[in-house]
Amino acid sequence: MPYETKRIKLQKAKNLLPRIRHAIYQPVASMKVTAWVTAEPVPYSERTAGAKVELAPGDKWGNLWDCAWFRFEGNVPDAVSGNKMVLLIDVNGELCLVDQEGSPMQGLTNINSEFDFSLGLPGKRVVDLGYEAAGERIDLWADAGCNDLFGQYRSGTLKEADIAICYEEIRQLYFDYEVLLELAEHTPENGARAERVTQSLYDAALKLEVINEETAKQAREILAKELAKRGGDPVVTVSAIGHAHIDLAWLWPIRETIRKGARTFSTVLKNMEKYPDYVFGASQPQLYQWMKEYYPKLYDRIKERIQEGRWEVQGAMWVEPDTNISGGEALVRQILYGKRYFQQEFGQEMKVLWLPDVFGYSASLPQLLRKSGVDYMMTQKLSWNVYNTHPHHSFEWEGIDGSKVLAHLPPEDTYNSPGAPRSLAKIENSYLDRNVSEHALMLFGIGDGGGGPGEEHLERLSREHNLLGLPPVVQESSLSFFHKLEQEKARFQTYRGELYLEKHQGTLTTQARNKWFNRKMEKSLRELEFAASLLLAMGENAYPSQELEEIWKETLLYQFHDILPGSSITRVFEESLERYALMYGRTQELIAQTYAKAARLTGAGEGQAVVFNSLPWEREEVVLHKGEYYAVKVPSMGFASLAEAELCPEQTGESGLRAGEQVLENRYLRVTFGQDGSIASIYDKAAGREAIAPGRQANVLTVYHDKGDAWDFPRDYRDTVAGRMQLVESSFSVERNQAVVEQRYRFGESTLVQRIVLEEAGTTVRFETKADWKEAEKMLRVSFPVHVASEHVNCEIQFGYLKRPTTRNSMIEFVRDEICAHQYIDLSQPDYGVALLSDSKYGYSAERNVLDINLLRSPSYPDPVADRAEHQFVYAIYPHRGDFIAAQVYRKGYELNTPLTVAEPSAATLAARRTATFASLIQVDNPHVMIEAVKKAEDSDDLIIRLYETSGTLAQTAVAFGGECSAVEEVDLMENTIGEAGAQLMFQPFEIKTLRVKL
Repeated sequence: MPYETKRIKLQKAKNLLPRIRHAIYQPVASMKVTAWVTAEPVPYSERTAGAKVELAPGDKWGNLWDCAWFRFEGNVPDAVSGNKMVLLIDVNGELCLVDQEGSPMQGLTNINSEFDFSLGLPGKRVVDLGYEAAGERIDLWADAGCNDLFGQYRSGTLKEADIAICYEEIRQLYFDYEVLLELAEHTPENGARAERVTQSLYDAALKLEVINEETAKQAREILAKELAKRGGDPVVTVSAIGHAHIDLAWLWPIRETIRKGARTFSTVLKNMEKYPDYVFGASQPQLYQWMKEYYPKLYDRIKERIQEGRWEVQGAMWVEPDTNISGGEALVRQILYGKRYFQQEFGQEMKVLWLPDVFGYSASLPQLLRKSGVDYMMTQKLSWNVYNTHPHHSFEWEGIDGSKVLAHLPPEDTYNSPGAPRSLAKIENSYLDRNVSEHALMLFGIGDGGGGPGEEHLERLSREHNLLGLPPVVQESSLSFFHKLEQEKARFQTYRGELYLEKHQGTLTTQARNKWFNRKMEKSLRELEFAASLLLAMGENAYPSQELEEIWKETLLYQFHDILPGSSITRVFEESLERYALMYGRTQELIAQTYAKAARLTGAGEGQAVVFNSLPWEREEVVLHKGEYYAVKVPSMGFASLAEAELCPEQTGESGLRAGEQVLENRYLRVTFGQDGSIASIYDKAAGREAIAPGRQANVLTVYHDKGDAWDFPRDYRDTVAGRMQLVESSFSVERNQAVVEQRYRFGESTLVQRIVLEEAGTTVRFETKADWKEAEKMLRVSFPVHVASEHVNCEIQFGYLKRPTTRNSMIEFVRDEICAHQYIDLSQPDYGVALLSDSKYGYSAERNVLDINLLRSPSYPDPVADRAEHQFVYAIYPHRGDFIAAQVYRKGYELNTPLTVAEPSAATLAARRTATFASLIQVDNPHVMIEAVKKAEDSDDLIIRLYETSGTLAQTAVAFGGECSAVEEVDLMENTIGEAGAQLMFQPFEIKTLRVKL
């Protein structure tokens, strides 16, 4: 007689699995449910302050984002004595059970939640009572949010609140059966192992026509033989660590993230009591700080598990930030504050950069990591590439300066692993570097408030530890994994340059106001730290350390990878913009106060204004003060009295400055406009050549259809032109030292006003822009076809630049059409070039000879009103002789973003203090060395000076300090001493050096 076919046997097993799961729990009593509903969270002490409702299953208790304190009351029947008892609770929202002091005990999540079900079911509804619960009185309080994992509304009704028997033998059978079923499906189809496992499942199924504890025990005895079979010497060993990726804001507001953290972390702690092998990790000091502030008792329990070694604090940054848009010094502060927090709170030295979900990785990161004592990086986002597969899962990543870190991408391509046999099979089969590596990482659990790993993950792993047919898996920290991986790195390949994600290029532009504020905050914090450092060097210790740290940390919070990129809901941006405005205003206030004090110490008298320059080169510019224009010369990182400056005269025809007849002109440039407002010509008089491609129009404001979301716009957007902004009126005028044309445009319901400015001695054309944008699902871009031929465009990134192709010869080049740059993007020949500068834009394209900048886009998801608002921004065109290095384009970018500051001495403050003996705090004698930051040291009154080489060449410079200093030493980015600094500093290409100056 032939055997039954494998297909039939497996289908019988699959059909049986839901029946087993359904038989695990038997409700025996309902609980009384009362809720007190509020619009926003209230503390435990005020839990009855909301609107009171009595609930039965099916009753509604809230709308999206409503909050409630639930009370569950009931009695466990005496008749269930000897059984394992549980509570089954689902409020169609997220819930956190608390103890009698209001401290989180366990998080629960609605089953009906938006999630990738191929990774498992996201719900957590079971509360263990144990075997001795008969006769017990139930009186539980829980804090609820009327939203699912991803901020979606799921009816807002109570689904269940029952006391139930848990048939443990059936529960264990379920996981036995599930693991072996997947094993049979993911081992070689015709192999003996798959056949025998399938037969065991079939034999067990024959015992389970009626499912009860006795038949479950019989079935488990059959399956135990296959679960007991062990593997031989491993080819790949999988290191598994529990994970709960929590976006600090995304489809929910920041306030809900705090509660998600409590629900998730309390669930982790609960499961650690039940599963002794369970090792969990979580990143982001900001999240831990919230736990410390809002849930101190929970935080203390977390600290205990960290000290025990079962809870790994992960990552080296304050949050998991966007690394394309965040500025260089901001990334340094992410690491500085992140590592210091974990060291101070837990005594942990962070060695791993943990960025599973950001939208591309700057080529500056490897140097920042190595100079901060971070040796490893983990991500998985590159698995989202659309056209090209990243060639490695384990590799050495090399940055623009040559620094390398060991990087690993979990081969399962997710941070929400179900920890199932299919997970292990995929890791073994998909690991691109399995020819040279025997180790891979798996991150298991459910994120975004889903409580991390559930019992299903941990039950599976307990059976898979060394199960024949699967690679062995061990639960351990990611750091332990990287230590193993490092032993193999001599055989790994090196990948140099940025790790470009072939998705989400729209995030370089979406939510333009947020990006504008981010740039302004980064520059304002730099200015404030310089001003306060200048005052410190003048002998006055008034450095606002605490307030600066608070502002920095909030700025870093808003650089989180779903806030700064613009990919969150409306409420997130309403709240961030409100906070940005307050922080920016306060920072500007502190700058003014600090410079006013410094002005007094320069010796300036009452009413004698002083001009301050925070950039490390002498600047000759025109400044406006009290309605008058002054031509000033201010030394490197220093100051000059406005009393010694020349008052700019009214312009005459002899100055060469004119505006009219469709032309702006000064001594260096002549800009000619078409009747439609576009630029027909930028003639460089000094170079004797045209900067705009002949016959082409520049500064054309083109509107494209954009049916994408916050993350992505169509790749074929150039083929879906909606139109151009139409010129309504223009007026030309000379305003003291500026030739100006003001142009007014309209498209649909939107208007845009540009002041195009050419200063008397200026070499750039500035486009000062205000837009009232009301279009939906549209994208506004502006382009400049330039009279330059080059196969590469030069793009400023943090602490350097990248050369990217202007050709589209391969699929790699094709998909990298939209690129990130900070203060400039430049197209240069050896003898000539044109740069496009910006004060707040990050999305660019450079194809052949066209420089293009993405100004605004207004997708409808997840924020249906994204960028429908009033905007302001500045960009500029800089034609130059020589290539971009010879022309020092980076300086033009800094000058556009860092204006000179004029301050009058504070009336009486510091009047008796000594006058400063210097006019320049710091000078460097190499034009390619930039001073990015001057600040007070974290743990002393010393000054920290951060410099970097800008041109990609070897460089040597002397650094001169205007104030008195007793010693200068070199430190790393964590401000740990490396050694003494000599009279000359030697830089490798793009190298960052940090000095400590002892005053």
